[in-house]
Amino acid sequence: MSKDIKVVKSFPRKVKEIENLFITLSDGTKLAARIRLPADAEKNPVPALLEYLPYRKRDGTIVRDQLTHPYFAGHGYAAVRVDMRGNGDSDGLMDDEYTRQEQEDCLEVIAWLARQKWCTGSVGMFGISWGGFNALQVAALRPPALKAIVSLCSTDDRYEDDVHYKGGTVINEMLGWAATMLAYSSRPPDPKIVGKGWKKMWMDRLRHEPFLAIDWLKHPHRDAYWKHGSVCEDWNRIQTPTLLIGGWNDAYSNAIPRMMRNLRVPRKAIIGPWAHKYPHFAVPGPRIGALQEMLRWWDFYLKNINTGVTQDPDYRVFMMDSYKPGSFPDEIGGRWVSEAFWGHGTVDTRTWNLTANGIAAKPGTEKDLKVSSKQTCGFDGGEYCVIWLGPEFPGDQRDDDAESITFDTPELTEDLEILGQPAIDLHFTSDKPVAHVAVRLCDVWPSGETTRITYHLQNLCMKDSRETPRPLEPGKRSRMKIKLDDIAWKVPKGHRLRVSISTSYFPMMWPVAEAPMLTVHAGPSTLSLPIRKAQKDEKPITFAAPESAEPLKQTEVKEGFHKREKTVDPKTGEVRLEIIDDFGVQKVTSHGLEIGGVGREYYSILPDDPLSAKMETHWTETRKRGPWSIRTETKGRLTATKSHWVLWGEIVAYEGKKKVFSKEFNEEIERKLQ
Repeated sequence: MSKDIKVVKSFPRKVKEIENLFITLSDGTKLAARIRLPADAEKNPVPALLEYLPYRKRDGTIVRDQLTHPYFAGHGYAAVRVDMRGNGDSDGLMDDEYTRQEQEDCLEVIAWLARQKWCTGSVGMFGISWGGFNALQVAALRPPALKAIVSLCSTDDRYEDDVHYKGGTVINEMLGWAATMLAYSSRPPDPKIVGKGWKKMWMDRLRHEPFLAIDWLKHPHRDAYWKHGSVCEDWNRIQTPTLLIGGWNDAYSNAIPRMMRNLRVPRKAIIGPWAHKYPHFAVPGPRIGALQEMLRWWDFYLKNINTGVTQDPDYRVFMMDSYKPGSFPDEIGGRWVSEAFWGHGTVDTRTWNLTANGIAAKPGTEKDLKVSSKQTCGFDGGEYCVIWLGPEFPGDQRDDDAESITFDTPELTEDLEILGQPAIDLHFTSDKPVAHVAVRLCDVWPSGETTRITYHLQNLCMKDSRETPRPLEPGKRSRMKIKLDDIAWKVPKGHRLRVSISTSYFPMMWPVAEAPMLTVHAGPSTLSLPIRKAQKDEKPITFAAPESAEPLKQTEVKEGFHKREKTVDPKTGEVRLEIIDDFGVQKVTSHGLEIGGVGREYYSILPDDPLSAKMETHWTETRKRGPWSIRTETKGRLTATKSHWVLWGEIVAYEGKKKVFSKEFNEEIERKLQ
């Protein structure tokens, strides 16, 4: 627990905890819920706040739940944490993420909450990542009791901004996340909660458990599969007041500006420097009192208390100062700024040409610049979604720039504040029918270090459509506007801006089957930057200091560690990356469960052979209480031929030392313009 988080031990209302309560759905399925609420709630009813996840309340999110849910309960809410069907201690089976069944179950849970004696009939919904997604999705279904939501680190567009595809390119996070869910979903329910039927429930789940990457690879374009659950398909379906919270160092920074532009309900946004975490304990700092901000939202929309949230600026965003690459900063310098509306009045879009002599005000003489990057370009790209597990941030971009076309500005003569979504208007020709690009906007220090500010990955076959892409015509000149991720970044005087364009970015982006030679037509190609103008008498934005409830009481049985190591074979030039996240083993004091987990990812590729790309995963999950001991080993592997993805996976489960279950997945899936 960080020293800058104030631990609150006494609340306005005494908190009662119901460790487990089963909510029975109309089809007889029982969903496991943990409820924390004021002790006198039956006499003095309160609104309910729902967090609805597949990540297991008993052991998966128990640490963060303990910081958050009692805090809300102590301030006069019933904080309800529900395991989805087929997860944790709940009945049933899960088929995929964000299914109609998942959403329909949630509608029943909300209706059930509204009927309870301790509930006023008003319900709020909140969550980060999966929980932020389904808060938006369920709000779009308009359950009458749902009065407000808080969605953190989520997206409105499942195809464009989630962990499967980015700009139509396959990202390795697709297998990484599928492997994570294979491990998470392989864990059994707790016999202490579900009783003697735990093993049958476990075996049923294991037999049914899908390897989610199979379906994801079968839907390479933005079809009905991805449109389901993407609330951007019909913004007007959401009629629920919405507070959006995210981080510039999270993978979902683009969604918040889009939703703010398009939602037609009361909505506000807070974007900090954070990675993929709740901002009262997130890194990098500075942290804020996120729970207090959420309470202000709930109090206004669920209790009709005038907390002043309607007078808050539409946007409160953190303008990050530049920082050196290759580090995981505990805190990023900068300041909070406010916007009445994104880009209205305070942000100008300025456009420069990408020329043979760098970034310039005029196009000059057109020149063709060619690039066919080595397949090892991209190993300093960092993690697609920074979670908080060691060295995940992008490294110094100079090695990757050596395999790229680069365009630089002269040294800046004044500070430049970028706020919004940079864009590249790329004029190009490919010698192959399929080509991908990685476009990076970088901050070049006077000493030479190069920090990635923002970036985008793009399948150029999608220059006209995400739904119906077409092969490029080799040798034919084309054009595409490529929007980079939204960002707030101050480039200091004396630094230079750089645009870098490469045709590979492994291991983040899977390589195309045949490496293209891309010609970038310098001169007509442009860079557009949203530049924030200096504001006179700008009022400072402040937040309350971070607070939480008391941390979970647990004992460390085995210490964990995180490792990220890159090696190069001196004979072949093959580059390998090994990532190990050992979470150690912790024993939860309240129920005695010992929880252990280790995640491993391995990447390798040869410099000149895109078909040599390989990603492998291996997760170990353990649970133990007294003589009861469970272990699952789950593995995955992705390779590709010119025409097909080759996907393999495995689940092996042990009770004690005895193997009690195993199954394999073997799939060959056609590559379609990938």
